[in-house]
Amino acid sequence: MTRTLLLIVLFLLSGVAAVRAQKPAPAPAATPAPVPNPALPTPPANFQYSPDGRRDPFVSLVNRGTDARGSAALAKRPEGVAGLDTMSLVVKGTMQSRGAWLAMVAGLDGKLYTVRAGDKLFDGVIRTITAQAVVILQEVNDPLSLEKQREVRKFLRGGDEVK
Repeated sequence: MTRTLLLIVLFLLSGVAAVRAQKPAPAPAATPAPVPNPALPTPPANFQYSPDGRRDPFVSLVNRGTDARGSAALAKRPEGVAGLDTMSLVVKGTMQSRGAWLAMVAGLDGKLYTVRAGDKLFDGVIRTITAQAVVILQEVNDPLSLEKQREVRKFLRGGDEVK
Protein backbone atom coordinates (compact mmCIF):
# COMPACT_ATOMS: atom_id res chain seq x y z
CA MET A 1 0.00 0.00 0.00
CA THR A 2 2.73 2.47 0.94
CA ARG A 3 4.73 1.46 -2.10
CA THR A 4 1.86 2.38 -4.44
CA LEU A 5 1.38 5.70 -2.67
CA LEU A 6 5.09 6.40 -3.05
CA LEU A 7 4.93 5.61 -6.78
CA ILE A 8 1.90 7.90 -7.25
CA VAL A 9 3.62 10.78 -5.45
CA LEU A 10 6.78 10.34 -7.55
CA PHE A 11 4.71 10.25 -10.74
CA LEU A 12 2.90 13.48 -9.82
CA LEU A 13 6.13 15.24 -8.88
CA SER A 14 7.77 14.26 -12.17
CA GLY A 15 4.76 15.66 -14.05
CA VAL A 16 5.03 18.97 -12.19
CA ALA A 17 8.76 19.16 -12.92
CA ALA A 18 8.14 18.50 -16.62
CA VAL A 19 5.55 21.28 -16.80
CA ARG A 20 7.91 23.75 -15.12
CA ALA A 21 10.75 22.86 -17.49
CA GLN A 22 8.78 23.86 -20.59
CA LYS A 23 9.67 27.23 -21.99
CA PRO A 24 6.96 29.67 -23.08
CA ALA A 25 6.45 30.13 -26.83
CA PRO A 26 8.17 33.20 -28.27
CA ALA A 27 5.93 36.22 -28.90
CA PRO A 28 5.21 37.12 -32.56
CA ALA A 29 7.65 39.64 -33.98
CA ALA A 30 5.10 42.13 -35.27
CA THR A 31 1.33 42.46 -35.26
CA PRO A 32 -0.41 42.69 -38.62
CA ALA A 33 -1.69 46.09 -39.67
CA PRO A 34 -5.39 46.67 -38.85
CA VAL A 35 -7.76 46.29 -41.78
CA PRO A 36 -9.72 49.49 -42.37
CA ASN A 37 -13.51 49.13 -41.92
CA PRO A 38 -15.54 49.46 -45.08
CA ALA A 39 -17.64 52.58 -45.28
CA LEU A 40 -21.04 52.01 -43.63
CA PRO A 41 -24.11 53.11 -45.55
CA THR A 42 -25.76 56.26 -44.27
CA PRO A 43 -29.50 56.85 -44.42
CA PRO A 44 -30.87 59.67 -46.54
CA ALA A 45 -31.20 63.08 -44.89
CA ASN A 46 -35.02 62.92 -44.73
CA PHE A 47 -35.19 59.32 -43.39
CA GLN A 48 -37.75 58.60 -40.65
CA TYR A 49 -38.30 55.15 -39.06
CA SER A 50 -41.88 53.87 -39.18
CA PRO A 51 -42.60 51.00 -36.75
CA ASP A 52 -45.83 49.90 -38.55
CA GLY A 53 -47.11 47.95 -35.54
CA ARG A 54 -43.74 46.45 -34.60
CA ARG A 55 -42.33 46.89 -31.12
CA ASP A 56 -39.24 48.96 -30.40
CA PRO A 57 -36.37 46.45 -29.98
CA PHE A 58 -34.57 48.74 -27.53
CA VAL A 59 -37.44 48.93 -25.00
CA SER A 60 -37.38 46.30 -22.22
CA LEU A 61 -40.11 43.67 -22.30
CA VAL A 62 -40.11 43.32 -18.51
CA ASN A 63 -43.25 44.78 -16.83
CA ARG A 64 -44.85 45.72 -20.16
CA GLY A 65 -48.01 43.61 -19.80
CA THR A 66 -51.55 44.90 -20.04
CA ASP A 67 -51.89 44.65 -16.27
CA ALA A 68 -53.42 47.88 -14.96
CA ARG A 69 -51.37 47.52 -11.79
CA GLY A 70 -47.92 47.43 -13.39
CA SER A 71 -44.74 48.83 -11.92
CA ALA A 72 -45.96 52.42 -12.33
CA ALA A 73 -49.14 51.60 -10.43
CA LEU A 74 -47.14 50.00 -7.60
CA ALA A 75 -45.38 53.29 -7.01
CA LYS A 76 -48.75 55.08 -6.81
CA ARG A 77 -50.44 52.81 -4.26
CA PRO A 78 -52.84 54.57 -1.93
CA GLU A 79 -51.86 55.10 1.68
CA GLY A 80 -53.29 53.05 4.54
CA VAL A 81 -55.54 50.01 4.28
CA ALA A 82 -56.41 50.70 0.63
CA GLY A 83 -52.74 50.15 -0.32
CA LEU A 84 -52.38 46.76 1.41
CA ASP A 85 -51.94 43.71 -0.80
CA THR A 86 -53.74 40.46 0.11
CA MET A 87 -50.65 38.25 -0.07
CA SER A 88 -48.49 40.61 2.00
CA LEU A 89 -51.14 41.15 4.71
CA VAL A 90 -50.42 39.53 8.11
CA VAL A 91 -53.08 39.18 10.82
CA LYS A 92 -51.67 40.29 14.17
CA GLY A 93 -54.84 40.06 16.25
CA THR A 94 -58.64 40.03 16.33
CA MET A 95 -61.04 41.67 18.77
CA GLN A 96 -64.74 42.22 19.19
CA SER A 97 -66.11 45.73 19.56
CA ARG A 98 -69.81 46.54 19.85
CA GLY A 99 -70.80 43.13 18.51
CA ALA A 100 -68.60 43.34 15.39
CA TRP A 101 -65.22 41.73 14.84
CA LEU A 102 -62.18 43.90 14.07
CA ALA A 103 -58.72 42.75 13.04
CA MET A 104 -55.28 44.22 13.55
CA VAL A 105 -53.28 43.63 10.35
CA ALA A 106 -49.78 44.59 9.23
CA GLY A 107 -48.46 45.21 5.74
CA LEU A 108 -44.98 45.12 4.24
CA ASP A 109 -44.25 48.56 5.70
CA GLY A 110 -44.61 47.12 9.23
CA LYS A 111 -47.43 49.50 10.21
CA LEU A 112 -50.48 48.16 12.02
CA TYR A 113 -53.97 48.90 10.73
CA THR A 114 -57.42 48.16 12.16
CA VAL A 115 -59.81 46.72 9.57
CA ARG A 116 -63.50 45.79 9.54
CA ALA A 117 -65.59 43.62 7.27
CA GLY A 118 -66.25 45.53 4.04
CA ASP A 119 -62.95 47.48 4.03
CA LYS A 120 -61.35 47.64 0.59
CA LEU A 121 -57.77 46.49 0.01
CA PHE A 122 -55.58 47.10 -3.03
CA ASP A 123 -56.63 43.82 -4.66
CA GLY A 124 -59.76 42.79 -2.78
CA VAL A 125 -62.32 43.34 -0.03
CA ILE A 126 -62.40 42.04 3.54
CA ARG A 127 -65.41 39.75 3.55
CA THR A 128 -65.65 38.59 7.17
CA ILE A 129 -63.60 38.55 10.36
CA THR A 130 -63.80 35.75 12.92
CA ALA A 131 -61.91 35.06 16.13
CA GLN A 132 -59.40 32.90 14.24
CA ALA A 133 -59.13 34.38 10.74
CA VAL A 134 -59.76 37.20 8.29
CA VAL A 135 -61.54 36.18 5.07
CA ILE A 136 -60.63 38.27 2.01
CA LEU A 137 -62.35 38.17 -1.38
CA GLN A 138 -59.38 38.74 -3.69
CA GLU A 139 -59.75 39.88 -7.30
CA VAL A 140 -57.87 37.52 -9.64
CA ASN A 141 -56.14 39.48 -12.38
CA ASP A 142 -55.20 36.56 -14.64
CA PRO A 143 -56.62 36.61 -18.17
CA LEU A 144 -56.31 32.81 -18.41
CA SER A 145 -58.23 32.14 -15.19
CA LEU A 146 -61.93 31.32 -15.41
CA GLU A 147 -62.69 32.63 -11.94
CA LYS A 148 -62.28 36.34 -11.34
CA GLN A 149 -62.39 36.23 -7.52
CA ARG A 150 -61.10 33.85 -4.90
CA GLU A 151 -61.50 33.57 -1.18
CA VAL A 152 -58.32 33.84 0.90
CA ARG A 153 -58.30 33.08 4.63
CA LYS A 154 -55.54 34.69 6.67
CA PHE A 155 -55.31 32.93 10.03
CA LEU A 156 -54.33 34.60 13.28
CA ARG A 157 -51.79 31.88 14.09
CA GLY A 158 -50.12 32.09 10.66
CA GLY A 159 -50.77 30.37 7.40
CA ASP A 160 -53.13 31.01 4.51
CA GLU A 161 -55.89 29.03 2.89
CA VAL A 162 -56.99 29.81 -0.66
CA LYS A 163 -60.33 28.54 -1.98
